[in-house]
Amino acid sequence: MDKATFLARFGSIFEHSPWIAARVWEQGRNSDDVQELHTAFSEVIRSANREQQLELLRAHPQLASAIASGEELTAESRGEQRGAGLDQCSAAEFDEFEYLNSTYSDKFGFPFIIAVKGLGREQILESFRTRLANTTEEEFIEALEQVIRIGKFRLQDGAETTGSDS
Repeated sequence: MDKATFLARFGSIFEHSPWIAARVWEQGRNSDDVQELHTAFSEVIRSANREQQLELLRAHPQLASAIASGEELTAESRGEQRGAGLDQCSAAEFDEFEYLNSTYSDKFGFPFIIAVKGLGREQILESFRTRLANTTEEEFIEALEQVIRIGKFRLQDGAETTGSDS
């Protein structure tokens, strides 16, 4: 497929970061196979320089708070957060998400990122609390791995809706 078609289809897999899909296409790795694409996207993310990786992390919204505040979310993020029930938090849960988001961002310099598919609010909050104890380097690596996992889910979801093989 040509670059414009590839970017239209895969440029939004990673939050506000179409450069990832562009690099994959430029490498000639533009198949429809979900596993091949996921591998290619993962390699681009892991081989990017630290500043590009940090920009990728910072492109993600804060969990729950973005929904509560009416912040602009990508359709994918909105659907994923709603699927995890983050739009149905109690007042106490929203308050805890606000506190954890602020504490986490202050400590690490980017928002907390977790692939929420298949998780409930309490599981997400528990992971949030636990990961606050990580070092900056541990959390940077974990956040990148979560981004990669989110990308895999999005690729799989896209394949299911288009009927692509993988």
